[in-house]
Amino acid sequence: MIIEFRCERDYARRWMDRRTLSVDGRDMPVQVAWTATAEPRPAGLDALFELERIVLHKGKHSAADRLTISSEPARVSIGTADVIVDFTNAPRDPASPVRLYLRPLFNGVAGENAALAAILAGDLPVIEIVNEIDGSVLDRGHPSGEIAAGLSGALETIMARTLTMLAAILSGRPRVVPHLPRPASTVPHRGPVGYVARGLAVSIAKEIYRLCCYAPHWHIGWRFNDGPGVWQTGDLSGPSWNVLGDPGNHFYADPFPVTWQGRTFAFFEDLDHRVGKGIISAIAFNDAGPIGEVMPVLEEPCHLSYPFLIEDDGELWMIPESSTRGDVALYKCTRFPDKWERYATLLSGLELADVTITRHNGLYYLFGAWRDGTGGYSDSLAIYYADRLLGPWLPHASNPVLIDRASTRPAGNFVTLDDRLWRPVQDCTDGYGAALALAEVVELSPTVFKQVVRHTLKPGPAWPGRKLHTLNRCGRLELIDGSRVQPKTSLFTSAIPSAVSPARTNPSTAR
Repeated sequence: MIIEFRCERDYARRWMDRRTLSVDGRDMPVQVAWTATAEPRPAGLDALFELERIVLHKGKHSAADRLTISSEPARVSIGTADVIVDFTNAPRDPASPVRLYLRPLFNGVAGENAALAAILAGDLPVIEIVNEIDGSVLDRGHPSGEIAAGLSGALETIMARTLTMLAAILSGRPRVVPHLPRPASTVPHRGPVGYVARGLAVSIAKEIYRLCCYAPHWHIGWRFNDGPGVWQTGDLSGPSWNVLGDPGNHFYADPFPVTWQGRTFAFFEDLDHRVGKGIISAIAFNDAGPIGEVMPVLEEPCHLSYPFLIEDDGELWMIPESSTRGDVALYKCTRFPDKWERYATLLSGLELADVTITRHNGLYYLFGAWRDGTGGYSDSLAIYYADRLLGPWLPHASNPVLIDRASTRPAGNFVTLDDRLWRPVQDCTDGYGAALALAEVVELSPTVFKQVVRHTLKPGPAWPGRKLHTLNRCGRLELIDGSRVQPKTSLFTSAIPSAVSPARTNPSTAR
């Protein structure tokens, strides 16, 4: 298969400079056909991108940077294209003989200017890949922008996830095209100069914040609930939430409770701000609340978080997130709660965050937030399935099964209510970890996945702050987490509200 990208010569970007596109691990040849410019870009855009490169990106180039091709020899055509991917907004040549003529749309409009307009309107666009031969929409996704710094970073993120979607389509895997509402506003809130200026100001403010405070600082909420819980009510009402105390220079996140051998413990990510690396710790609970001291239970050279727990074959197992290591590792509890040994590698050679497993219709299903090395960390869902916990694990026929920042990333254990399967998900519409959603899995098999979000939960009077991104329950014990300001010195304590915290900027590493 030969893939041809059609791109505007006068606005060539670094991401266009490629010879191949990875499709299911195979490098498919790519040739680029440079076309005339259909419409100009905003004035001064290149100068603004260069300013962002120096200030926001610490001098590093991004895939959105301009590519100079005028001095290069014309690229030799590989051959007749089987597939054309047209990134311009020029009309399609109806005489083109290709079987697939793909056009990326950004909030329903073709061309880079449409992507820029969406960014300037205050959000990343919904991406659609349309086959212009028959007008069908082959895939649809909504990228997350948690690592998209500035205008250039946002454009880079959009194009990275566009390439992810194109690779999935060209793989031939079946696609379930979800309905994703487009952002309400398409009118730019400000021009490129104003957008970049604001981005630089925010960057400076964040640096000042980090000098004064530990950021981000997550904390765990707990309560005992004898009545309907969050899953039944669809909100955080009920008994008041208590905050698990922390030493200030550590944060606690991703709580997972379990009752094992007659004792109940909550396991969680424990990150020392001074080191910047997470370990897994635990604390005991009795009928009155947490007892004793927080104890470290698992540490590795890499960052660990999200200690998913599962009972299987009479044993207790843990799968902590280790996406920076590029694998999914299974640990066996050899002494509860404080001794765990690495037992097996379930998957390797991939970035998969917040792995969560459920058993459904006789199979094990493993869900995780998947990343192909580019773009956001929270918008692409991959599923694997197996006959047994130890595998072998096989990929779902439609991986990635969903690209949607509002309903992809796992946020705790699956729950079955009245024979209906549910999963908590992170809603990253307003930034990483900003809210939770409760999604019903209406269809799940090795070839099909469909879910419907029924409820969205945000911080409020019951749980003040800006963040809410994990939900779990064990018996009467319900656990959530959130964030707050944590000054580096007590001198700031009285001056800073306790319910506000910036986003976790890179959720797959030091969180």
